[in-house]
Amino acid sequence: MHSIKSRKHAPSRFHQHMSAALATMLLPLAAGASDAVPQVLDDASSAPVSKVEVRGKTENDFKADHASSPKYTEKLVDTAQSVQVIKKELIEQQGALTLTEALRNTPGVGAFFLGENGNTNTGDAIFMRGFDTSGSIFVDGVRDVGSISRDVFNLEQIDVVKGPAGTDNGRGAPTGSVNLVTKKAAMEDAVSGSVTGGSASQKRITADVNKVLNEKRGIALRLNAMAQDSGHAARDVVNDKRWAIAPSVGFGLNGPTRVVLDYLHVKQDNIPDGGVPTIGLPGYTSPDATRPQIGGAPMVDPQNFYGSDADYDKITADMATVRIEHDFAPGFKLHNIARYGRTSQDYLLTAFMGTSANIGTTPATLGTPEAWTLVRNTRTIKDQSNKIITNQTALTSQFGTGALQHTLVTGLEFTSESQVAYSYIPASLGTVGVAGRTSLYAPDPSAALVGFAPKRSGAYNDATVDTQSLYAFDTIKIGDRWIVTGGLRADRYSGDYTAVAATIVNNATTALTPTHFKVGDTLVNGKLSVLYKPTANSSVYAMAASSKQPPGASFTVSGNLNSAQNPIYDPQETLTTEIGGKVDLLRQKLALTAALFRTEVKNEVEQDPVDLKYYQTGKKRVQGVELGMVGEVARNWLVSAGYLYMDTSVEAGKLVTAGGENALTYTPKSAFTLWTSYDLPFGLKVGGGARYSGRLLRGTDGAVGTPAYADSYWVVDAMASYAINRNLDIRLNVYNLGDERYVAAINKSGYRYTPGTPRSASLTANLRF
Repeated sequence: MHSIKSRKHAPSRFHQHMSAALATMLLPLAAGASDAVPQVLDDASSAPVSKVEVRGKTENDFKADHASSPKYTEKLVDTAQSVQVIKKELIEQQGALTLTEALRNTPGVGAFFLGENGNTNTGDAIFMRGFDTSGSIFVDGVRDVGSISRDVFNLEQIDVVKGPAGTDNGRGAPTGSVNLVTKKAAMEDAVSGSVTGGSASQKRITADVNKVLNEKRGIALRLNAMAQDSGHAARDVVNDKRWAIAPSVGFGLNGPTRVVLDYLHVKQDNIPDGGVPTIGLPGYTSPDATRPQIGGAPMVDPQNFYGSDADYDKITADMATVRIEHDFAPGFKLHNIARYGRTSQDYLLTAFMGTSANIGTTPATLGTPEAWTLVRNTRTIKDQSNKIITNQTALTSQFGTGALQHTLVTGLEFTSESQVAYSYIPASLGTVGVAGRTSLYAPDPSAALVGFAPKRSGAYNDATVDTQSLYAFDTIKIGDRWIVTGGLRADRYSGDYTAVAATIVNNATTALTPTHFKVGDTLVNGKLSVLYKPTANSSVYAMAASSKQPPGASFTVSGNLNSAQNPIYDPQETLTTEIGGKVDLLRQKLALTAALFRTEVKNEVEQDPVDLKYYQTGKKRVQGVELGMVGEVARNWLVSAGYLYMDTSVEAGKLVTAGGENALTYTPKSAFTLWTSYDLPFGLKVGGGARYSGRLLRGTDGAVGTPAYADSYWVVDAMASYAINRNLDIRLNVYNLGDERYVAAINKSGYRYTPGTPRSASLTANLRF
């Protein structure tokens, strides 16, 4: 059979439209010819006539039809859950470079939490629907290890799954997961690359080369590479310096047995950011009743850097993967992935806490804030390595039982994860903290910090978690209208933890005290959904799913009774219910989604106010509505938009917000995101977008005078690109057109915040051959 296919890398959009038009015109001619041929040929010379088939392409640069996981067997329009796919074309249009930036395309998901006290979160600290999702980031369905910032240079798409993913992935965050889908060797010759320069001395280069080595045997090689050395438009001194290489080789790519070998190597050498003081922000008051003038002091310059230019964040990550797919027969496929991954991080940040004791004023300088000082006496250190070894096997089979059509996915997974983290002395500058004093309004990052040399104390935490998992999903089609899906997963996990504490006197270790924990249990999670299709391209559905998070899941075990990581406690349990509807319009080029959801999390550890003992009586709830639109609105006009409204509450237990409101922290009540682009006929593409995040409530820890929240904000971006020829286009991105000042993240005590990026720009040259 000969097929006329539209190709993603066709020479131009004009040629694509002309090819489709010609195919449409030729179709009746071909059909007529097939009827006429037998009349002019005798029996001896008659031969089968090839049929011309036109395959319409419903996907476009923004809209995807499927999620990548083999556990999701149906199209997104027929998937009874909120699943958003962010494709690389959308990421590239926006000039997004990191996972955190790419996730701005899904409303209410972001890095809103800066950290606790003087500690700053490292890597992709993602919050989703009210809960920390940083530990539920996956790469091609395998949990990614390490608290690092992930680049998007090697990604095809990002699958954001809303709601409990316990049946999909085992233990995890209560409200969803993020799966990064990497680029792989393919059966085409293609070369592309980009060079970017921009604000804050941004310098970046990428390359993507794919080569078919043997057409007949289906052997291809792909190489992705990236190098970057950039400052930060919002901050002085902060620097992102990294490079990475990702080779991929495939065998049998055009046959029934396909094998792909991937490797990823990443090196980062950054200067980290500990944020700026919240002095002068809305809601700030003086932390010292004897110096009320501090409450009326002006904001500091958001670009000020309060760390040391000797701070560093050095990361090395390696990931080796083998994928095997085999088609036994139509509807009967085996999928296997094996991976070894290792990430090491060496991190030092000179941090501060804006307490009354650390803000230096005298009676003579109270009226002159430019003379005030700030003590930077907290040195945050992370010396940590993570490893993962896993093998995952899934079998997909399609069969019928009477009037029912089944798609059954069964799987078996074996995973071993480990983490080692070392402690240092001293943890702060202590009595020599005066050496860390700097000007509050004009800090000097080059000032010497006397009395501190990083040195391991002998204390460390060593944790290993082994998990064996078995799962099954059955999607049952009842006629053309009904789809029922049920899933069940069992995870048998065992954790071995060693915590060694150090006793330190005069900056010397005098004693080491080891503590050993063992944990283990079997977790069972389930998912059930019913979907009805009013038309072939629409659906309405109801879904319920569970998730569990056991003690020690984050490689931390505690003997404290007030900690949920104490192995005496049961796992945290989550139940999400969702009803929604989806429709594909305009020949399936535009997808609209709507969902009402409720997530309830129980088994939170709380202290009884009467007997002062701790019980698992705490309960939190998140409920709301989410709307989405993605795809082609009209010819050459693409859009990706989403709106989220959330009502969060503590149903049982103490309130967690600094202001005493009954809501969850670091969770905007309303969030909106939009990006749209339009192709003009003379090679010019224009685009832009807007993001809104509602007010963020921070956590409570007894801090005095600090803001209880961060204000809501709007940010507007714009883009224009011009195709100079078929091989080269130039793209200009301008961010934060209104130069809006906003708080991107705030820490638990409210002493520090991360400023949002001010007006800035980047210019990118994209080459394709």
